[in-house]
Amino acid sequence: MIITALFIILVMILILPFLIRTIEVNIEYFLFVMGIIATLVSGVLSFKFFSHILMNHLMYLITGAVFLFGILFEFFKDNLKNIIALILKHISLKSFVFLLIVILGLTSSLITAIIAALLLVEIVHVLPLKHKDKVAIIVIACFSIGLGATLTPIGEPLSTIVVSILKTDFFYLIRTIGIYIFSAIVILGIIGVFYIKTLEKNNNKEEKKYFKKENKGIKEIEKFQYIFVRSFKIFIFILSLELLGAGFKPLVETYIVHLDARFLYWINMTSAVLDNATLASAEISPAMGVEQIKAILMGLLISGGMLIPGNIPNIIAAGKLNIKSREWAAVGIPLSLILLLVYYMLIFIV
Repeated sequence: MIITALFIILVMILILPFLIRTIEVNIEYFLFVMGIIATLVSGVLSFKFFSHILMNHLMYLITGAVFLFGILFEFFKDNLKNIIALILKHISLKSFVFLLIVILGLTSSLITAIIAALLLVEIVHVLPLKHKDKVAIIVIACFSIGLGATLTPIGEPLSTIVVSILKTDFFYLIRTIGIYIFSAIVILGIIGVFYIKTLEKNNNKEEKKYFKKENKGIKEIEKFQYIFVRSFKIFIFILSLELLGAGFKPLVETYIVHLDARFLYWINMTSAVLDNATLASAEISPAMGVEQIKAILMGLLISGGMLIPGNIPNIIAAGKLNIKSREWAAVGIPLSLILLLVYYMLIFIV
């Protein structure tokens, strides 16, 4: 009875955000309600249990990081265009894009995936590139950010929740999947270079129209209230994932723990349409072996870049730069499938 109820809750979490727009735009609060229901069904919800979750310092660490770097970003964003112009005088556009993808990927675990995505949006917006090439760079860079942010618990909610569930140390994820992440980020940087073709100065009307739309989206994230709301939502999101992780424990221990790592790797292609942190909270268990954890994480992370809903950076960048789902998929799907095949061989065959 409990397993059936938990399965129904899981299906609701997977489907309702696609059917109801209000839920999609308020996903953090929806997941919080679902987390409460899941813990009630599992019989683990209590004042002591809730107090224990609130004592998790990682929740406050990532929320504080998002808020702090958001404030810093707000103060220094006006200097960004001048810095970019200065850099482009000394290095080629191709070199700049390579460094952009790699540096944002590597630093996202410290400045958080959200701030890395905001920086990406501001920078790519002013680059002399056609819209279709900007889309490609954004997709590739979001892959890099989504992967890199997982290296520490403050990078993004997925890494926070995994470290919390496994009750492990700050550097666990670097030790476990670091080699795969670092290599993927460099590969993505190289791929990004192939999309560089400088836009001619006499921009056509179509490109000017895109630029105006991008500018409008960016203005929204340059408001102080956006920083407060974003930080609060991150806190609620992580709290929700903690609840879901505890609530789904009977379901995980009954079915998922016993699945083969190779199957777990491919089944997590579902993170293309669902935020990978939500799936991680429902799948990860301390009872799993290292190979299973590697399979889950790499499957989630690589598939998370496939479509816009798969990761927080994707949603931010696509929304602010007016990138349509079809445009994202045209780059994200083939890139994700290639990376999935490459890392399947590296993890399970080599």
